[in-house]
Amino acid sequence: MTDSKIAKAQLGTDGPEVGVQGLGCMGMSFAYGPTDAEESRATLERALELGVTLYDTADAYGAGENEKFLAPFFAAHRDEVVIATKFALSIPPGEPTKRVIRNDAPYIRQAVEASLQRLGVDVIDLYYMHRRDVNVPIEETVGVMAELVREGKVKYLGLSEVTGGELRAAQGVHPIAAVQSEWSLFSRDIEPGVVPAARELGVTLVPYSPLGRGFLTGSFTNAEQDLTADDFRRRQPRFNGDNAAANAALLEPVRGVADAHGVSLGQVALAWAQQRAAVHGLTVVPIPGTTKRTRVEENTAATRIVLSDAELDVLEPIASKVAGDRYADMSFSSAGRE
Repeated sequence: MTDSKIAKAQLGTDGPEVGVQGLGCMGMSFAYGPTDAEESRATLERALELGVTLYDTADAYGAGENEKFLAPFFAAHRDEVVIATKFALSIPPGEPTKRVIRNDAPYIRQAVEASLQRLGVDVIDLYYMHRRDVNVPIEETVGVMAELVREGKVKYLGLSEVTGGELRAAQGVHPIAAVQSEWSLFSRDIEPGVVPAARELGVTLVPYSPLGRGFLTGSFTNAEQDLTADDFRRRQPRFNGDNAAANAALLEPVRGVADAHGVSLGQVALAWAQQRAAVHGLTVVPIPGTTKRTRVEENTAATRIVLSDAELDVLEPIASKVAGDRYADMSFSSAGRE
């Protein structure tokens, strides 16, 4: 495995320079079953050695536990990393599994102070609105976020799961450095609206779940049968029952491309995501999540794989054939608002 560092890219038009692939840290303490803290810490260090500098978390991941887990790593490498965290998914008292979307000013101010404390930092590099509360004008929400920038609590702003129109409205209030949305061989609904808006405005696209939450790696084929009871993928429609069987069959063309390159399924999926930059003419920084050093080595190596036009053509139809929604409750996504 090469120790070559990955290339770099800039977030937005005036944001920080980061590795062209980031690291999603949610699974180190939340959502994907049993965790190994020691291996996760080693994974953070290995990612940095390989040029990964954008580390993604959120206050809702483990009710703040993920931010706390990352704090010692950030403290040791504060000048080398770009910290991204998020607000908007409030956890009601006594209901630890429930999430309520909030974009109101009092909540945002409460959330940022709590994240700063848990992360052990004076300023958050990239602060995202995690989900959109349609009852609060986005201009109002971004206006509050802009105040945090002026107050020195946040450096750059990001949005997650928004539409192209919402992105344009937000940009009219304050520059947006990054938009985070699910984007993968299985999920391409952002391409008609969000992608053109991001290109036009100079906003970086940060694909989350570029590996289809692990399904595109072939590491599991049916969530209910293959994953532990505490793994939230067991509640996602496309990974269960008949949907899972239909979607597993869609991996065959991915496997063919992988065999031709002598790489893994996941590396093809990531190479495809990285090449969205060239295909659509904008900056793209995927944030695959992992808790293992070997996987971060594999993932970063994918930034150097170039798929041919013929191979891209083979992969093109996959998303249109995927069975099942991304979430059991799609109101937590931008679907239906574009």
